[in-house]
Amino acid sequence: MTREAANRPVMLTDTKARGLADLPPVQSDSLLALIALAAADPRADKIDVGVGVFRDGAGNTPILKVMKQAEQRLLDTQVTKAYLGGAGDKKYAELLRPTVLGEHAADARIAGVQTPGGCGALRLGFQLIARANPKARVLLGTPTWPNHAPIIDGVALEIVEYPYYDRSSGAISFAKMLEALEAAAPGDVVLLHGCCHNPTGADLSDDQWEQMTQVVARRGLLPFVDIAYQGFGRGLDEDGRGLRGLLTACDEVIAAHSCDKNFSVYRDRVGSLWLKTASEESTRTAMAHVLQDAREMWSMPPDHGAACIHIILDDSELRARWLVELAAMRERINAVRRRIASFDPRLDYIGRQFGMFSLLPLSRDQVLKLREDHSIYMADSGRFNVVGMADGDIDRFTAAVVDAMDG
Repeated sequence: MTREAANRPVMLTDTKARGLADLPPVQSDSLLALIALAAADPRADKIDVGVGVFRDGAGNTPILKVMKQAEQRLLDTQVTKAYLGGAGDKKYAELLRPTVLGEHAADARIAGVQTPGGCGALRLGFQLIARANPKARVLLGTPTWPNHAPIIDGVALEIVEYPYYDRSSGAISFAKMLEALEAAAPGDVVLLHGCCHNPTGADLSDDQWEQMTQVVARRGLLPFVDIAYQGFGRGLDEDGRGLRGLLTACDEVIAAHSCDKNFSVYRDRVGSLWLKTASEESTRTAMAHVLQDAREMWSMPPDHGAACIHIILDDSELRARWLVELAAMRERINAVRRRIASFDPRLDYIGRQFGMFSLLPLSRDQVLKLREDHSIYMADSGRFNVVGMADGDIDRFTAAVVDAMDG
């Protein structure tokens, strides 16, 4: 099914003089509105599992200890705040190559550049696609992260939706996914979640990744991988396996990567865009277009978070400490999943999923009732952040959810 770009900006084309006061209203972002609602709730026992940040057992989103060490080193050694240029911290991108690309790190046909978070990388990537092939369609599995469609709409590419997830079974609609890919035209784009699918938590198995990759390569599709939670699922290398398989099979691949979550630097906005083409020369040309677009949008990305990650990845001892802290975050995510899954057989699928998010089998009315009666805040869709609550709130949360399901 083709999705009309209903959210594209309305262009005023008549000859009458128009001003800013004539702009049409904008539909508010429901997740941002949910954060505001939770913040305004005066009840002391409120639970906010709508906002997408990792929280520890005490319910806090701490700064990683290794990040504090890197920040102190940066404070002690940085001698200037002068511009770095449109590519930002080039060494940051170089140091990320083994983490993102694995065995493809030495491939000169692949180039990476720093961006303001994963959103910046997504926008640059789709802008590049629209420049190269404005007729390309984007295959988008549903449900997906709510900001995907607006970003694609913003560059005027056509979206073709297909069902990715079956809520009744808590499983991927894999046959329907393959059917949609088989019906796509060469040059069409398929947007994929690299790991820890948001909002469902339902990741492709290794075998499904292999089958899907074969179809993408055979049909001549352009895979665009959004990998925002690497290390939160099964491990850094395991979570990157799908992207790396595509890099093996396809001449052209785009990936948007985020460090905001796995380094816990959400507000610093640290991401990267990765391009692979069939030759070093065409990759250089494509990256030149990317840098020109970046120049027009933000000139150059913010430095602080990337500079600290640069320090961590460039020091073997600090990198090892980061991996320990990353493993602790991943282990908490998986432990909370197991705990919720064991509460009721109808929730057992949550224990088979990965990352911070899952969809509960709740209607919008049931979600609203949880908000009113139990001060539990989640998206109207039933998407909730598995680690959005303290350990002491897990049983109360799950009992309320089960009660709503029974009600």
